[in-house]
Amino acid sequence: MMLIPLAMFAQQVIVSGTVIDDKTGQVLRQASVAAGRVSVVTNEDGVFTLKLDGNQKTVSVSHLGYKTRRIQIGNRETGDQNLTIRLVPTSIQLREVIVRNEDPRRLVDIAIDKIPDNYSRVPELLKGFYRETAMKRRHYIYVAEGVEDLYKTPYNRGTARDRVAIVKGRRLLSQKQGDTLGVKVAGGPVQAVVMDLVKNREFLLNKEDLDAYRFSMAPLEFINDRQQFVVLMEPYFVTDHALFFGKLYIDAERLAFTRIELDLDMRDKDKATQTMLVKKPFGVRFKPRELSTVVDYRYEEGVTRISYLRNTFRFNCDWKRKLFSTSFTATCEMAVTDSQSDQVQPIASRNSFDSRDAYYDKVEYFLDPDYWSNYNIIEPSESLDKAIKRLVSKYRRN
Repeated sequence: MMLIPLAMFAQQVIVSGTVIDDKTGQVLRQASVAAGRVSVVTNEDGVFTLKLDGNQKTVSVSHLGYKTRRIQIGNRETGDQNLTIRLVPTSIQLREVIVRNEDPRRLVDIAIDKIPDNYSRVPELLKGFYRETAMKRRHYIYVAEGVEDLYKTPYNRGTARDRVAIVKGRRLLSQKQGDTLGVKVAGGPVQAVVMDLVKNREFLLNKEDLDAYRFSMAPLEFINDRQQFVVLMEPYFVTDHALFFGKLYIDAERLAFTRIELDLDMRDKDKATQTMLVKKPFGVRFKPRELSTVVDYRYEEGVTRISYLRNTFRFNCDWKRKLFSTSFTATCEMAVTDSQSDQVQPIASRNSFDSRDAYYDKVEYFLDPDYWSNYNIIEPSESLDKAIKRLVSKYRRN
């Protein structure tokens, strides 16, 4: 019985701090902070908190274009808190610059062919933290977040049996009378399935879609101390739907996709609207400005897994009788915080989140300040934290 409290106490090791650029002192957003399979990303202020079970001895911190840094966990009981972790930019020697005679489309095709070898060959259950927000101009009007389970079949199969289930979630909505236009992201948590572009090749990485693009090579980059080929994509043909401007990062040794960046082509506003908008109130005019996507994959224990996903929507809305439009920004992001490969069971369809659902309609209001005490999350930025406190205060008064 004396050992039980010690085991429970050992589970409360916490590592937290801020990740910055060693030369400029600027904070680094969406830096990966990991200890084995447990991981989080830094928020908009470069801040992170990583909760560990006490067995890990080191934490690695990585970011695109920087040398990975490994931190020894000093205090085995309480961990290390309020650290300032400086990452040094990676310099690429001239002799390592990519030869531009390389065929970029051929490189992409080879990376696609190697997907079954580079990614998981067994079913896996991932634990993820999901957050979506909506801003009216510079003010938050909606926040929702939660922990979710993601069941993923092997990468040599499609996504038909992949499922997402909400473990725990909460939401807040502005009570201000002037915030009359709400913003909901349809199928938000399911984007961990849909936007896993390496697995869901129907979205982009298939011959029919890729044939609509022109490819070119960019200089080498580094991710997690590994050289990356960088392939640029731009629309080549006119299609009946909006295409993307893209950047594909491919591990130079393993030829695995490690990062994919996409920006929707906004030159045809009607096509962009068809991609972004599900429905709107009568009398409201929708003007798209941006739809950008970032998908990160992390190499661990011989397997490359999805680790982070972020979608950003920017648009203006106005009413026909009003002179000025109002700008809105909706963001949803998901960070994989843990993974399991042994004795994994599928998520039942009745318990899964549907792509037609809105996360807002599936979770409860949140008031408990210790709601996430036992989970790894993306720490709220300072501005978001203040907005949450204001929204909670207004909700309680009402």
